[in-house]
Amino acid sequence: MATDTIPLNTPMAAEIVRPRFDALIQQHGPSLHRLAGAYTNSSADGDDLFQETVLSIWQALPKFRGESSERTFIFRIAHNRAVTYLARRPNRPIEPVEEQIIHDPHPNPEQQLARDQQRERLLSAIRRLPADYRRVIVLVLEGLNHAEVAEVLGLNVSNVAVRVNRAKQMLREQLQPQEKAK
Repeated sequence: MATDTIPLNTPMAAEIVRPRFDALIQQHGPSLHRLAGAYTNSSADGDDLFQETVLSIWQALPKFRGESSERTFIFRIAHNRAVTYLARRPNRPIEPVEEQIIHDPHPNPEQQLARDQQRERLLSAIRRLPADYRRVIVLVLEGLNHAEVAEVLGLNVSNVAVRVNRAKQMLREQLQPQEKAK
């Protein structure tokens, strides 16, 4: 649903933009939060970036012209916000991954530990990827197809496919030595 520019401080914003905004954040908020975490080195920075991203989506949503899907639109905003955020901050050392654990009512502790360790190894390996590959693989892991990733990052589809394959290969190389050590 495309709209002309709507001033954010009017009743029209509350009637039109707010329900769309709420629905988008409810549907894509967890993905946007994970994306913010993938671009940063700490959970606090990830939370800050997520908040900036949500604010940017709120500000940009009235200008959405419908030239892409809303999903692609908000992921493009998230990517742009992350690039800006990182450009303003000095390089910081990578801190240990702090994952929110979703508790299963009947977890098998050994299986849960193995899954948690595997997830932590994968997230750590993703954080060590060069930024161009990390951006692509994170968006793919969030369920975007190659065309959507290309639109979000301003690349062509074949370039996205090459970067995805290279990122997968780098991840395999990073994770294989750990698997062989067991």
